[in-house]
Amino acid sequence: MTAAKAQDADITGSIAAERRELAEVLAALPPESWDSPTLCAGWRVREVVAHITMPFRYPLPRFAFEMIRSRGNFNRMADRCARRDGAAPPGELASALRGNEGNPWKPPGGGYQGALTHDVIHGLDITVALGLGRRVPPDRLRIVLAGITAAKSVRFFGTDLDGIELRADDLEWSLGSGTPVSGSAQDLALLVCGRKLPPGHLQGEPSARFTGVAGQEEGNT
Repeated sequence: MTAAKAQDADITGSIAAERRELAEVLAALPPESWDSPTLCAGWRVREVVAHITMPFRYPLPRFAFEMIRSRGNFNRMADRCARRDGAAPPGELASALRGNEGNPWKPPGGGYQGALTHDVIHGLDITVALGLGRRVPPDRLRIVLAGITAAKSVRFFGTDLDGIELRADDLEWSLGSGTPVSGSAQDLALLVCGRKLPPGHLQGEPSARFTGVAGQEEGNT
């Protein structure tokens, strides 16, 4: 096995574990939590789960059709489909995740690293907003951080980190230079991806600019 194939095998194992663990979290949620806001603007838990599972449920022709309906705007398409599909019963939405832990989907240009990032960040959109205290294992976070802190990824998310140094307090990881903002690695990953964190998750003088209320700030798909 080549080094690249071995790395892919490691990441696909992490993807399966992440989906399996998130499905367990969802199965334990009380019904009312499915209508709670998340860190994605305007999306409740049900819409986020619908979005996470959309790649499993939409074959390529269906995806292309939905993109055409949205005039090629992916964010518009993702929002419309999440709101429509999120109306499904919670058990059906959770089953779509539980039944696809080994699904080989990869985002265009993102590879398996992008697929893991997609699942981890959106899973945190749910668990952090609900205050569940779930911790993503460090090995998965390192893979996610390596991807989202690449220059092109930082530009994509558009988070203003000028004059800021992010410092993880649970991993040996930092990004940028300037006034420090510290927090857990998973919270800082959310910050880089444009999320606003609930109060108390970040430390440092500039942390207020990265803090908000679940569901009231603009999220990223």
